[in-house]
Amino acid sequence: MVKTVLIVDDDPTQRRLLQAVIEKQGYRVESAESGEVAVERVSTGSIDVMLLDLIMPGMDGMETMEVVKAKQPDLPIIVLTASGGIETVVSAMRAGAADFFVKPASPERITVSIRNAFKVQNLSGEVKRLTKKAENRLGFSDMIAGAPAMQQVVRLGERAAQSDIPILVTGESGVGKELVAQSIMSASKRAGAPFVTVNCGAIPENLVESTLFGHEKGAFTGAVGKHMGKFQEADGGTLFLDEIGELPLDMQVKLLRALQEGEVDPVGAKRPVKVNVRIVSATNRDLAEQVAAGNFREDLFYRLNVFPIEVPSLRSRTDDIPALVRHFISRFNAQENKNILDAAPETHALLSAYDWPGNVRQLENAVFRAVILSDGEYLKPEDFPQISGMSPSELAPTSSVAGSQAFPTGAVAQAEDEGAGGVLPVEIIDHGGHLRTLEDIERDLIEFAIETYAGRMSEVARRLGVGRSTLYRKVREYELDVDGVRAAG
Repeated sequence: MVKTVLIVDDDPTQRRLLQAVIEKQGYRVESAESGEVAVERVSTGSIDVMLLDLIMPGMDGMETMEVVKAKQPDLPIIVLTASGGIETVVSAMRAGAADFFVKPASPERITVSIRNAFKVQNLSGEVKRLTKKAENRLGFSDMIAGAPAMQQVVRLGERAAQSDIPILVTGESGVGKELVAQSIMSASKRAGAPFVTVNCGAIPENLVESTLFGHEKGAFTGAVGKHMGKFQEADGGTLFLDEIGELPLDMQVKLLRALQEGEVDPVGAKRPVKVNVRIVSATNRDLAEQVAAGNFREDLFYRLNVFPIEVPSLRSRTDDIPALVRHFISRFNAQENKNILDAAPETHALLSAYDWPGNVRQLENAVFRAVILSDGEYLKPEDFPQISGMSPSELAPTSSVAGSQAFPTGAVAQAEDEGAGGVLPVEIIDHGGHLRTLEDIERDLIEFAIETYAGRMSEVARRLGVGRSTLYRKVREYELDVDGVRAAG
């Protein structure tokens, strides 16, 4: 979504001048002729930055800023006025203004001010996120969970948080199981208490018992001091056992006893130690199958699987992908001192159509790489060569297709013919020596790709770098025979 700038000024001429400058930079603009109207617009939550005139009839700029800051304290406000006295500047900045300039300002000054406001906003957001993460305060409100499948996860998590019931979070690798566990803890009565994470698959087998339950000094070779295990570290709080399916069978017995008795036996200790721990476990494996195969204890499975929560894969919640992309862009802008506004519409279409086998973690890394490599203000499909299947040098200029992803075109459009082992051209010049229409070239290119890949539409979409929904719409528009190609193949 393009960033939205709200211009608040009672002078219509000034509003039009500012709007022309701001829209030229690629931002969306809304206008308000008074402070009262501005407050209403801000209440919708759709405004990203505000340009506010200080001298207006009715509710003036200072009053407007006070009301807006009470509603949305993080909204950047840039104040502007015809008089630039030092007292005015000081008052505006003390009231929370992000910047200040005197009318009429140059387009460069306006542009720099808006970009700096977004940069400060990104940095502030990242500092808050990191602070909450360090203090184990990340909650459901910090999750991007607009898709129906994720809304169900949030509803179940909020209910589970109200008690100490054991929770088993399941889902593929990279879907965000730890964030769900942290959110449950933040919504529970144990919020603020320790949140200790243990990756059961990353602990050497001979150290699992010591890591979980602790050991006494001299309990084994190398035990030069007393060690407090993860259960004792989490006492009074929550213990998150990630990848619980990787736990060795002999340790499963001891874990079951710790859960049943509420006490642990440190290695070398003479007596057990009482612990008060809330258990949240997670796995990307099917534990029921593990039980059937004899690799996981049935009694422990039933002890952990009291309240199961399945986190959906990213391909099951594609509605969240644009919001996730924007969230990661904002984060990496702050981390890498970049100023990327958004992903281009065709890029959002490309990312939403991809299957993402590595889920949210893969998307995060892909956006990180794109932000580092991009030199523009919008991420383009060529910034994701691992997704589009094409490097920047291989991508031709794209046609603009309203409301959909564009198809690659150029002076010579070519596609690989895997069957023939060569390269076949798609004609762009007609018999009269003139360029054919873009529509005809596009039709031939899609038809050629369908024949080349035997009607395998997922592969065709991937090779062309388009979404499958866009591809099927084009197939219908051009009345191409996909079924016939499949039958012939």
